[in-house]
Amino acid sequence: MIEEVKFGLLGKNISYSFSKNYFTEKFIKLNLRNHSYLNFDIPTIDDFPVILNDHIQNLKGINVTIPYKQEIFRYLDEVDVDAKKIGAVNTIKILDDFKLKGFNTDVYGFENSLKPLLKNDMQNALILGTGGASKAVAFVLNKLQISYNFVSRDPQNQQTIAYKDIDNNLINTCKLIINCTPLGTFPKVENLPDLPYHLLSQEHLLYDLIYNPAITSFLQKGKNFGAMIKNGEDMLKLQAERSWEIWNT
Repeated sequence: MIEEVKFGLLGKNISYSFSKNYFTEKFIKLNLRNHSYLNFDIPTIDDFPVILNDHIQNLKGINVTIPYKQEIFRYLDEVDVDAKKIGAVNTIKILDDFKLKGFNTDVYGFENSLKPLLKNDMQNALILGTGGASKAVAFVLNKLQISYNFVSRDPQNQQTIAYKDIDNNLINTCKLIINCTPLGTFPKVENLPDLPYHLLSQEHLLYDLIYNPAITSFLQKGKNFGAMIKNGEDMLKLQAERSWEIWNT
Protein backbone atom coordinates (compact mmCIF):
# COMPACT_ATOMS: atom_id res chain seq x y z
CA MET A 1 0.00 0.00 0.00
CA ILE A 2 1.34 3.45 -0.94
CA GLU A 3 1.86 5.64 2.11
CA GLU A 4 -0.18 8.83 2.25
CA VAL A 5 1.78 12.10 2.15
CA LYS A 6 0.13 15.14 3.74
CA PHE A 7 0.74 18.87 3.53
CA GLY A 8 -1.41 21.67 4.88
CA LEU A 9 -2.11 25.31 5.60
CA LEU A 10 -2.22 26.60 9.18
CA GLY A 11 -4.31 29.70 9.76
CA LYS A 12 -7.57 31.19 10.97
CA ASN A 13 -10.69 31.59 8.80
CA ILE A 14 -8.90 30.17 5.76
CA SER A 15 -11.73 28.52 3.86
CA TYR A 16 -11.10 31.04 1.03
CA SER A 17 -7.45 30.07 0.80
CA PHE A 18 -5.49 29.82 -2.44
CA SER A 19 -3.06 27.18 -1.17
CA LYS A 20 -5.37 24.17 -0.92
CA ASN A 21 -6.60 24.48 -4.51
CA TYR A 22 -3.13 25.32 -5.80
CA PHE A 23 -1.44 22.26 -4.32
CA THR A 24 -4.37 19.91 -4.98
CA GLU A 25 -4.17 20.83 -8.68
CA LYS A 26 -0.38 20.49 -8.59
CA PHE A 27 -0.61 16.97 -7.19
CA ILE A 28 -3.07 16.00 -9.94
CA LYS A 29 -0.77 17.38 -12.66
CA LEU A 30 2.22 15.51 -11.19
CA ASN A 31 0.13 12.33 -10.78
CA LEU A 32 0.89 12.26 -7.04
CA ARG A 33 -2.22 10.36 -6.07
CA ASN A 34 -1.04 9.68 -2.53
CA HIS A 35 -0.51 13.40 -1.79
CA SER A 36 -3.11 15.61 -0.11
CA TYR A 37 -3.27 19.21 1.12
CA LEU A 38 -5.47 20.12 4.08
CA ASN A 39 -6.68 23.32 5.70
CA PHE A 40 -5.76 23.38 9.40
CA ASP A 41 -8.16 26.14 10.45
CA ILE A 42 -7.72 26.77 14.18
CA PRO A 43 -9.10 29.55 16.43
CA THR A 44 -5.86 29.86 18.42
CA ILE A 45 -2.22 28.77 18.00
CA ASP A 46 -2.62 26.76 21.21
CA ASP A 47 -4.50 24.19 19.10
CA PHE A 48 -1.47 23.54 16.87
CA PRO A 49 -0.16 20.57 18.94
CA VAL A 50 -3.50 18.81 18.36
CA ILE A 51 -3.04 19.16 14.58
CA LEU A 52 0.49 17.79 14.87
CA ASN A 53 -0.59 14.88 17.04
CA ASP A 54 -3.35 13.89 14.61
CA HIS A 55 -1.27 14.06 11.42
CA ILE A 56 2.45 13.93 12.25
CA GLN A 57 3.09 10.41 10.88
CA ASN A 58 2.22 11.45 7.32
CA LEU A 59 2.78 15.19 7.46
CA LYS A 60 5.72 16.52 5.41
CA GLY A 61 5.15 20.26 5.28
CA ILE A 62 2.94 23.11 6.44
CA ASN A 63 2.32 26.60 5.13
CA VAL A 64 1.48 29.22 7.75
CA THR A 65 -0.73 32.24 7.17
CA ILE A 66 -2.46 35.03 9.13
CA PRO A 67 -2.42 35.31 12.11
CA TYR A 68 0.20 32.71 13.08
CA LYS A 69 3.39 33.64 11.20
CA GLN A 70 4.98 34.99 14.38
CA GLU A 71 3.18 32.93 17.02
CA ILE A 72 4.35 29.67 15.43
CA PHE A 73 7.97 30.26 16.54
CA ARG A 74 7.44 28.72 19.97
CA TYR A 75 6.61 25.35 18.39
CA LEU A 76 9.63 25.17 16.08
CA ASP A 77 12.79 23.19 16.78
CA GLU A 78 14.86 25.05 14.17
CA VAL A 79 14.48 28.29 12.21
CA ASP A 80 16.23 29.19 8.95
CA VAL A 81 18.65 32.14 9.26
CA ASP A 82 16.60 34.51 7.07
CA ALA A 83 13.30 33.61 8.75
CA LYS A 84 14.92 34.33 12.11
CA LYS A 85 16.06 37.76 10.90
CA ILE A 86 12.61 38.50 9.47
CA GLY A 87 10.80 37.33 12.59
CA ALA A 88 8.09 35.50 10.65
CA VAL A 89 7.68 31.94 9.34
CA ASN A 90 5.27 30.90 6.60
CA THR A 91 6.68 27.46 5.74
CA ILE A 92 7.46 24.50 8.00
CA LYS A 93 9.36 21.41 6.96
CA ILE A 94 8.84 18.27 9.03
CA LEU A 95 12.27 16.67 9.27
CA ASP A 96 12.96 12.93 9.37
CA ASP A 97 13.05 12.91 13.18
CA PHE A 98 9.69 14.78 13.27
CA LYS A 99 11.37 18.02 14.30
CA LEU A 100 9.94 21.21 12.81
CA LYS A 101 12.07 23.69 10.86
CA GLY A 102 10.70 27.10 9.91
CA PHE A 103 11.39 29.05 6.72
CA ASN A 104 10.09 32.23 5.10
CA THR A 105 9.21 31.87 1.41
CA ASP A 106 7.19 35.11 1.34
CA VAL A 107 10.52 36.88 0.82
CA TYR A 108 11.25 34.90 -2.35
CA GLY A 109 7.72 35.42 -3.66
CA PHE A 110 7.59 39.14 -2.94
CA GLU A 111 11.06 39.97 -4.26
CA ASN A 112 10.65 38.10 -7.54
CA SER A 113 7.18 39.50 -8.24
CA LEU A 114 8.21 43.09 -7.35
CA LYS A 115 11.56 43.47 -9.12
CA PRO A 116 10.21 43.52 -12.72
CA LEU A 117 7.97 46.49 -11.79
CA LEU A 118 10.50 48.70 -10.02
CA LYS A 119 11.59 52.01 -11.50
CA ASN A 120 14.68 54.01 -10.64
CA ASP A 121 12.76 56.68 -8.73
CA MET A 122 11.17 54.11 -6.37
CA GLN A 123 13.71 54.64 -3.61
CA ASN A 124 11.23 55.11 -0.78
CA ALA A 125 8.22 53.05 0.26
CA LEU A 126 5.32 52.87 2.68
CA ILE A 127 4.54 49.46 4.19
CA LEU A 128 0.93 49.40 5.39
CA GLY A 129 0.61 47.12 8.42
CA THR A 130 3.08 45.65 10.90
CA GLY A 131 2.20 41.91 10.96
CA GLY A 132 4.24 38.92 9.82
CA ALA A 133 3.88 39.63 6.09
CA SER A 134 5.13 43.20 6.53
CA LYS A 135 8.36 41.87 8.03
CA ALA A 136 9.10 39.81 4.91
CA VAL A 137 8.38 42.88 2.76
CA ALA A 138 10.74 45.01 4.86
CA PHE A 139 13.46 42.35 4.54
CA VAL A 140 13.20 42.51 0.74
CA LEU A 141 13.21 46.32 0.65
CA ASN A 142 16.35 46.36 2.80
CA LYS A 143 17.97 43.94 0.36
CA LEU A 144 16.97 46.17 -2.58
CA GLN A 145 18.18 49.28 -0.72
CA ILE A 146 14.73 50.89 -0.71
CA SER A 147 14.01 53.03 2.35
CA TYR A 148 10.63 52.58 4.03
CA ASN A 149 8.31 53.46 6.86
CA PHE A 150 5.74 51.17 8.39
CA VAL A 151 2.24 52.65 8.66
CA SER A 152 -0.05 51.61 11.50
CA ARG A 153 -3.23 52.74 13.24
CA ASP A 154 -1.24 52.56 16.48
CA PRO A 155 2.46 53.40 15.88
CA GLN A 156 4.77 51.78 18.44
CA ASN A 157 8.20 53.02 17.34
CA GLN A 158 10.07 55.71 15.39
CA GLN A 159 10.03 53.77 12.10
CA THR A 160 6.25 53.53 12.20
CA ILE A 161 3.92 56.41 11.35
CA ALA A 162 0.18 56.87 11.66
CA TYR A 163 -2.13 56.97 8.64
CA LYS A 164 -3.11 60.54 9.57
CA ASP A 165 0.54 61.61 9.12
CA ILE A 166 0.64 60.66 5.42
CA ASP A 167 0.70 64.00 3.65
CA ASN A 168 1.46 65.36 0.19
CA ASN A 169 5.21 65.40 0.79
CA LEU A 170 5.29 61.78 1.95
CA ILE A 171 3.17 60.55 -0.96
CA ASN A 172 5.42 62.42 -3.42
CA THR A 173 8.51 60.87 -1.83
CA CYS A 174 7.20 57.32 -1.48
CA LYS A 175 6.44 56.03 -4.97
CA LEU A 176 5.97 52.46 -3.75
CA ILE A 177 3.08 51.61 -1.38
CA ILE A 178 2.57 48.03 -0.21
CA ASN A 179 -0.55 46.85 1.57
CA CYS A 180 0.27 44.12 4.10
CA THR A 181 -3.01 44.48 6.02
CA PRO A 182 -6.02 42.19 5.49
CA LEU A 183 -8.19 45.22 4.59
CA GLY A 184 -10.18 44.48 1.44
CA THR A 185 -9.97 40.68 1.64
CA PHE A 186 -13.06 38.75 0.58
CA PRO A 187 -15.81 38.98 1.80
CA LYS A 188 -15.26 42.51 3.22
CA VAL A 189 -14.08 43.80 -0.15
CA GLU A 190 -15.19 47.39 0.46
CA ASN A 191 -12.56 47.95 3.17
CA LEU A 192 -9.31 49.72 2.33
CA PRO A 193 -6.41 51.48 4.08
CA ASP A 194 -7.06 55.12 4.97
CA LEU A 195 -4.81 56.98 2.51
CA PRO A 196 -5.04 60.29 0.63
CA TYR A 197 -5.55 58.47 -2.68
CA HIS A 198 -6.17 61.72 -4.58
CA LEU A 199 -2.46 62.52 -4.19
CA LEU A 200 -1.39 59.44 -6.17
CA SER A 201 -0.14 59.64 -9.75
CA GLN A 202 1.15 57.47 -12.60
CA GLU A 203 4.55 57.58 -10.90
CA HIS A 204 3.25 55.36 -8.08
CA LEU A 205 3.12 51.58 -7.76
CA LEU A 206 0.51 50.12 -5.42
CA TYR A 207 1.21 46.51 -4.45
CA ASP A 208 -1.41 44.57 -2.49
CA LEU A 209 -0.48 41.23 -0.91
CA ILE A 210 -4.19 40.31 -1.12
CA TYR A 211 -5.21 38.20 -4.13
CA ASN A 212 -8.95 37.74 -3.50
CA PRO A 213 -10.45 39.85 -4.98
CA ALA A 214 -7.94 40.32 -7.80
CA ILE A 215 -8.45 44.09 -7.71
CA THR A 216 -9.04 45.26 -4.16
CA SER A 217 -10.58 48.61 -3.28
CA PHE A 218 -7.03 49.77 -2.45
CA LEU A 219 -5.79 48.87 -5.94
CA GLN A 220 -8.89 50.24 -7.67
CA LYS A 221 -8.47 53.60 -5.94
CA GLY A 222 -4.84 53.74 -7.03
CA LYS A 223 -5.77 52.80 -10.58
CA ASN A 224 -8.39 55.56 -10.64
CA PHE A 225 -5.60 58.09 -10.07
CA GLY A 226 -3.24 56.57 -12.65
CA ALA A 227 -1.03 54.43 -10.40
CA MET A 228 0.38 51.07 -11.51
CA ILE A 229 -1.14 48.21 -9.53
CA LYS A 230 -0.11 44.67 -8.62
CA ASN A 231 -1.93 42.07 -6.53
CA GLY A 232 -0.47 39.20 -4.51
CA GLU A 233 -1.25 36.28 -6.83
CA ASP A 234 2.20 35.97 -8.40
CA MET A 235 3.84 36.33 -4.99
CA LEU A 236 1.65 33.50 -3.71
CA LYS A 237 2.49 31.18 -6.58
CA LEU A 238 6.21 31.90 -6.27
CA GLN A 239 6.26 31.36 -2.51
CA ALA A 240 4.23 28.15 -2.91
CA GLU A 241 6.75 26.78 -5.41
CA ARG A 242 9.59 27.73 -3.08
CA SER A 243 7.81 25.87 -0.25
CA TRP A 244 7.49 22.82 -2.50
CA GLU A 245 11.24 22.94 -3.20
CA ILE A 246 12.03 23.12 0.53
CA TRP A 247 9.74 20.19 1.34
CA ASN A 248 11.35 18.06 -1.36
CA THR A 249 14.99 18.95 -0.73
